[in-house]
Amino acid sequence: MADFPETAWPYPRPDSPPLLTPEQAEHTLNVWLVPRFSMLTLFCLLEPLRVANRFGRDLFAWRLLSADGEAVVASNGVRIDVDGALESLEDITRLMVVSSYEAEATVRFQDRAVLRRIAAHGGWLGGLDTAPFILARAGVLEGHRVALHWESVPAFRLEFPELDISPARFEFDTTRLTGSGGAASIDMMLEWIERAYGPALADAVGRQLVHERARGDGGGSQQHRYRELPRSVVRTLAVMEANLAQALPIPEVCLLVGQSQRQLTRLFQRHFGETPQQCYLGMRLDRARQLLADSRCLVTEAALATGFTQPAHFTRAYRRRFDEAPSVTAVRGSSVMEPQDESSMCF
Repeated sequence: MADFPETAWPYPRPDSPPLLTPEQAEHTLNVWLVPRFSMLTLFCLLEPLRVANRFGRDLFAWRLLSADGEAVVASNGVRIDVDGALESLEDITRLMVVSSYEAEATVRFQDRAVLRRIAAHGGWLGGLDTAPFILARAGVLEGHRVALHWESVPAFRLEFPELDISPARFEFDTTRLTGSGGAASIDMMLEWIERAYGPALADAVGRQLVHERARGDGGGSQQHRYRELPRSVVRTLAVMEANLAQALPIPEVCLLVGQSQRQLTRLFQRHFGETPQQCYLGMRLDRARQLLADSRCLVTEAALATGFTQPAHFTRAYRRRFDEAPSVTAVRGSSVMEPQDESSMCF
């Protein structure tokens, strides 16, 4: 088999995947655009998700919403069409509010009622730039640390002295995400990608955006490690992390990365002391262990979620790597978990 050229493509999936519908993607982010919102914040929110979809699988979709379902004008005067009205959202969902100037000028009582309904049903809510004002006035930020644009902090502290204001550029927890907006939204979304799929994919997306994550944000210790690796190795790790649930044959991974299997094997053995196949298997088993330890996931569900179609094969591989059966990990994990519903799982 002939080697593929070292730089066949600058990154995987060069055809650029089409925009996805919520039915096609694993995660969907609903974005409520408030009139005079920041266009920079919106682009920095969505571009990392679009780039992540280029690494071999359909991971993220988004829907733009307005209060009435009509187009919204940003602070720079550009009119943006939307996909629907805010009130069309289901009770349990992910909703990010994006606003900037005059955040409350057009927000109606029924809009705040939608936020309260989502919160009451365990949904996930976020707000960027001045949007934490909207969330706080709806009464859905109690018990959560709040990050927002630095210009808005004095007024927010005066109006909501009981809320805990964070100096960070964004704050993540299981059901709330607030942030300063603007370019910091890139780091925020890279944090989501890392939590959902791992640091290699987040690092690869950041590289494609020519963006170096700020010190102190999630994944900082891993960033230094990945900066020392060849680009083709980081791209390979990103493709693997994006395809844990549907394991790809190594030749297909090589095609996506634009690297020959022989050269990729040499690089992996040099940097990790194992072949790409061994590394890929280890990543899938590590994810299965995380699922079993951190959720009420059944052994068969964890196996299927990490690309194992034969339970016996999964159990043997798991026992070899961790020196215990997956059922043991599952029992230990379920005994220490706090009661929670599906909507409170990691963003």
